[in-house]
Amino acid sequence: MVWKLVLAVIAIATILYFAGKVSVYLQFKEEIARLFSKHDLTSRKEFKYADLTDLPQPVQHYFRHVLKEGQPYIASARLLHDGQFKTDLKKDWVNMSGEEYFTTGKPGFVWKGTTLLFTARDMYIANQGRLVVSLFNLIKVLDGKGPKYDEGELLRWLGESACFPTNLLPSENLEWLPVDDDSAKLNFRHEGIFISFVVTFDNNHEIIQMETERYMDDVRKEKWINKTSDHEVHNDVLIPTLLEAGWQLKEGYFPYAKFKIRKIEYDKSEMF
Repeated sequence: MVWKLVLAVIAIATILYFAGKVSVYLQFKEEIARLFSKHDLTSRKEFKYADLTDLPQPVQHYFRHVLKEGQPYIASARLLHDGQFKTDLKKDWVNMSGEEYFTTGKPGFVWKGTTLLFTARDMYIANQGRLVVSLFNLIKVLDGKGPKYDEGELLRWLGESACFPTNLLPSENLEWLPVDDDSAKLNFRHEGIFISFVVTFDNNHEIIQMETERYMDDVRKEKWINKTSDHEVHNDVLIPTLLEAGWQLKEGYFPYAKFKIRKIEYDKSEMF
């Protein structure tokens, strides 16, 4: 009788696990549909070197290095990645795989990261940020939303734009200001939110770091660092394929996410 009870418990747990997995998948699919539903996903503009004249020198060098004359502006992007993640700065790394979808004309993204224990969905859709974490795809342990998430997720979207760099070209809402020979300030305004990064370039004219302040919890802001490296040509554009995020605290620098891009495609507005 005991073994029958054990088998029954295992069967129920398995059914619940896969039911939760299907539920998370369907929610993710719906979020991607919402992301793409009201955006113009056709790119009409083309990048021209002449458009760089008034930009700070390191920014001009960057765009000349990563883009080609006549490169169409990227309207959307989607990527798959592997990597590692920390749920707490003092905890060990766990393996994570993920997929992410972006729109550029109007800021937006949806990301899903999966580990053995939990699934996280991070997003900025229709001017609203949200972070949902589900344990074993079943138990929702976090559903964060509100002004702090709106700002934080918009920062993530802008910080990852190095993966589709036409999104960093000057526009009505985006400007570059000089800092020094190796860095520049990136300002962006959207729906009453103002965000900013100090962007650092290396001797190859590639972005290696983007620094800003972001809410680390509900109360305090800390220095938030995005590091990029391992640049490769994808879709005729030179982009970083290794992305790292971390916090610069008084005690030192603490990374919590390291993602390696496995695949990235532009202007495809559907799921992988």
